[in-house]
Amino acid sequence: MRVVVVGGGVIGLLVAMECALAGARVALVEQADLPSPLATSYDRHRVVRALHRGDAALTRAGARAHEAWLALQRRVGTHFYHQVGALTAVPTPELAANLELLTTAGVTGQVLSPGELADRYPRVRFPAGLSAVLDPAAGVVQADRALAALTGWLRGQPGVQLHHRRRVVELDHSGSVRLADGTVLAGDGVVVAAGPYTPTLLPDAFAAEQLTLYRQSFLLYEPGPARPEWAGTPAIPVLGTVHGAWLIPPVADTPVKLSASSACRPVPELSDRVTPDHWRDLLIEEFRRLLTDFDPAAVVGAADGYYVATTADHGPRLTAYGDGAVWAYLACGGLSFKFAPLIAGAIADRVLRRPARLTGLTPIDHPRQPQPSSRGMTL
Repeated sequence: MRVVVVGGGVIGLLVAMECALAGARVALVEQADLPSPLATSYDRHRVVRALHRGDAALTRAGARAHEAWLALQRRVGTHFYHQVGALTAVPTPELAANLELLTTAGVTGQVLSPGELADRYPRVRFPAGLSAVLDPAAGVVQADRALAALTGWLRGQPGVQLHHRRRVVELDHSGSVRLADGTVLAGDGVVVAAGPYTPTLLPDAFAAEQLTLYRQSFLLYEPGPARPEWAGTPAIPVLGTVHGAWLIPPVADTPVKLSASSACRPVPELSDRVTPDHWRDLLIEEFRRLLTDFDPAAVVGAADGYYVATTADHGPRLTAYGDGAVWAYLACGGLSFKFAPLIAGAIADRVLRRPARLTGLTPIDHPRQPQPSSRGMTL
């Protein structure tokens, strides 16, 4: 088969890899460089974890995603997954139920009392009355390093062509794309995984959806001489604050990453990635309360990222367009990144028309009335 993939983020690169491994000839097109610094997934660090509070299906999928990232790391021969663990703060009465979620998913977790949290992680002030569940096998992916390794692997495959700095301007539902310079790339299947740009390329495919574009601000914090004291600190995707604060510890040469759900807001359009002073100051005040010895002068950077989500359930979407030769994937923030190897496998199964593998993220029919030429499903 010939497969055309549009988008050089983590989903596009992994779909291209899956198709190449299956023996397909692959053309991957990206409007920027490869790996693409414009991709939602191009970042210094992302968390991969199993535990998702109150959601057994996502917790099982998270455990499978962890193994998939380890396998991917071995395949490309580059170390980018740092298993520092992931800590989820929860009210003490919820400890047993969340530990059971992990255990049922095949992950050995550990519970920490408020006193144990204070003793182990003295740099973090957890809200009063919270305990935590530690997933020691989880960790942090150096996303930019992973994307570079995937690009390098694809460059080494004889059946793969990489087209960077080339923009797609038109897609045909029969399985071809036209570039801005007039070049037409034809395939037996097309996958569009262009992040927030996907709905602009295939507006009919998502015409029935209520889509929201979100902009998220975060800080980069360099602890300097105190950096060794961060050793042993896990990723903390849920700090348990009213503002939804979270942090990613320094791994390898990366700084600490700090943000909160309160710094995520809907916006009307894509624009720059410069963090406005208002949002930077709000995050600084939040972490001044949460981190001991926090020094605002150690904030060495701030940046904004974007993602598109469906208003109804914020779930990622995979939509078949036309007669099924074109598949469009609409991402959903960090959820898409952590499950990327599983999602890419599910997409490749469809474009290659092979039986779907059990991934733990089972696509189901999405109950909506789309354009006559499209049909959708939730991953």
